Amino acid sequence: MILVLGAAQFNGRPSSVLEARLTHALELYRQGVAPRIVTVGGNIPGDHFTEAGTGRHWLNHQGVPLSALHAVPIGNDTRQSIVAVGKELRDHGWKSAVIVTDPWHEFRSTAMARDNGIQAHPSPNRSGPTVDNRDTESRYIVREIGGYLYYELCRAVC
Repeated sequence: MILVLGAAQFNGRPSSVLEARLTHALELYRQGVAPRIVTVGGNIPGDHFTEAGTGRHWLNHQGVPLSALHAVPIGNDTRQSIVAVGKELRDHGWKSAVIVTDPWHEFRSTAMARDNGIQAHPSPNRSGPTVDNRDTESRYIVREIGGYLYYELCRAVC
């Protein structure tokens, strides 16, 4: 299956970051990489839509049949979402996932997926606002290094 990690949505419309991820997942699906796409991500208090539901809706409107789509509307950060997806995969008997997110987020999200029993295969999205220019890339790289170190620290002491 193809797993699309969440990003912001605005009243049921994907943000530019989420849309870039969804577009990449759609390309993978059309190439026959996997027969199913799973979208993940919750919402914040007051939101009427989830990242997962928004992604599922967007993909369906691009021609992916609902039978090939599965939404896991849980998680407000990568860890929460990956834990929820890991449980969902075990419940369905699925074992592996092609993880679609931004290049800078792939290392941490893949490590988290593997720690949650998912045979993870990264497929980073190479378009969209997170890869627009060197300044943006640098900011995301620094953020992800910090995020990964924090994740490893929590694994060691939590």
